[in-house]
Amino acid sequence: MPQETEAEQLNFTAEHKERLDLALASSLANFSRSRLQSLITEGHIQINGKICQKKNTLVNLGDMVTVNIPPSVALSEVSAQDIPLDILYEDDCLIVLNKPAGLVVHPAPGHPDGTLVNALLAHCQDLKGIGGVERPGIVHRLDRDTTGAIVVAKSDFAHQALQQQLKEKTAKREYLGIIHGVPKTNSGTVDLPIGRHRIDRKKMAIATEGGRESVTHWKVQERLGSYTLMNFSLETGRTHQIRVHLSHIGHPLVGDRLYGAGRSLGVNISGQALHACKLTLVHPKTQEILAISAPSPESFTKLLTLLRLRSRS
Repeated sequence: MPQETEAEQLNFTAEHKERLDLALASSLANFSRSRLQSLITEGHIQINGKICQKKNTLVNLGDMVTVNIPPSVALSEVSAQDIPLDILYEDDCLIVLNKPAGLVVHPAPGHPDGTLVNALLAHCQDLKGIGGVERPGIVHRLDRDTTGAIVVAKSDFAHQALQQQLKEKTAKREYLGIIHGVPKTNSGTVDLPIGRHRIDRKKMAIATEGGRESVTHWKVQERLGSYTLMNFSLETGRTHQIRVHLSHIGHPLVGDRLYGAGRSLGVNISGQALHACKLTLVHPKTQEILAISAPSPESFTKLLTLLRLRSRS
């Protein structure tokens, strides 16, 4: 069985029945177990040609396991860049930012720099090495064109504590979004597993087999003719979760070109009309509850104003 190489794809055949993450860890010694578990959950592992995103899946004797290794950026190559930050809260433990549309959270294929991480390395001098090489300080992510509140840890202790809050669902994330159509009820829940799209690797999809638990709660905030302003709260934090769930129930976000029609409404928005409006968490050091709100971007406010005027005419 091969060790880590520069190749983008590694193949090996299982020698005996074993959990997927354990089989990979014993075969690919140069990868940490947490790194391999991340590759699994992010959809980079296939068993006999099918994507598997559950680390406890049993690999059977003779199964062919394919490991697709995405290109990574070494820490030495991630440079500090003077990119303006909209800071909502900051102390020696953590920083909460209001992320603008168009800003990628961390370096990735196609986005080697100009990311939130590059900006943070310039702002926080001791951020390197916290929580990982490629994503220092990052506790959770927002899509490139999703705006709003995002928390970043400034110490290993804070990073672990904040990630634990997300895992135990004690940290709360609320979003505002403008959708196509009008739901028949005032509230509801979408409880459907999400996994990597089997054909389009840029997309996620509802995956009844191999998908990860994904729960989105929604409430109608305001009905706007053929559109609706919605409030969302998450029990889980899967990639593109709100966008995938809304598309599945027939109410995609306005401006979502990946999961919806992306139709123009006369307001220039760079992507989906989705804003992380509030973040509530327990401060890792003081144990105080922090409830931090992020003002909506100008494009979101303009779109909302336009739809209100149209709905009243």
